[in-house]
Amino acid sequence: MNRSVVIGYHGCKEKRSVIIGEYDVLLYYHFTAIEDTKRFRDAHHELAHSLGLKGRIYIAEEGINGTVSGTPNQTRVYMETLKKDPRFQSMRFKIDTADEHAFHKLHVRIRPELVNFSQPDIDPRKDTGEYIKPERFKQEMNREDTIVIDARNDYEYDLGHFRGAIRPDIRNFRELPEWIEKNASLLKGKRILTYCTGGIRCEKFTGWLHKKGYDDVAQLEGGIITYGQDEKTRGEAWDGALFVFDKRLSVPLNRVDPLIIGRDHFTGEPCERYINCANPECNKKILCTEENERRFMASCSETCRNHPKNGYFRPDQTQTV
Repeated sequence: MNRSVVIGYHGCKEKRSVIIGEYDVLLYYHFTAIEDTKRFRDAHHELAHSLGLKGRIYIAEEGINGTVSGTPNQTRVYMETLKKDPRFQSMRFKIDTADEHAFHKLHVRIRPELVNFSQPDIDPRKDTGEYIKPERFKQEMNREDTIVIDARNDYEYDLGHFRGAIRPDIRNFRELPEWIEKNASLLKGKRILTYCTGGIRCEKFTGWLHKKGYDDVAQLEGGIITYGQDEKTRGEAWDGALFVFDKRLSVPLNRVDPLIIGRDHFTGEPCERYINCANPECNKKILCTEENERRFMASCSETCRNHPKNGYFRPDQTQTV
């Protein structure tokens, strides 16, 4: 049995059919002026809390960025309420389904930026790259004059990515500009395509590329999630799983010819299961099977296994594997 979900986007509507789940997971952002962020944050927290939503919502003077989970009715009311605000009428919601809440709690926080890019004077409302739809993105990836750059972090890429895309050696988004400047020769004379999970990082990244003199720049409209849901692409040309920032950590994407590319941190065997290192001072994300999580005590190294703050064992225990 399927149900249809209506998604609003820039004044138009589209329908998609999804398998029924107990919960919907919303991913969304919108760049718009929010003058009194504290007042907006308090009212928005009350709205989300009263509806029973869980997730993370970031508020900044430049807009809103969130991912939340709730029942279909809860998320429907939330979307309808937001769209009654003229500032958010054109906001797009990417919708996925889950068997349970994708988050443990609700957090609504004020931040200097919706995503930490640390590049002043980059405003997607004034300058951002060309939007291209999934089918065209798939076609253009194969052009000889095109380079595809993954705008996400390295651990996200290692779980799954577009076939042939470049993996910047970065641990967080704000490191991307420095990496680009060090590898500028790769981009010379190329049409640049870029992508990220829901689209927000590309909004800023492509604007920054314009500022640096790269004119032929485009971004995947709606992000990877939209590409996977699109019935014309069905996730084809994506290898591996998609990293998501909720307790699921990874979700399947390619519905045509799926391939596991993630590798267990310890054994190198195929793996799409992320955990955080049990040493809180490390907290590194590692791909790890359940068996190896137990065997290596959820620790990325022997040093972390024997660290006094390791949460996997009592402080008086030590183990060498």
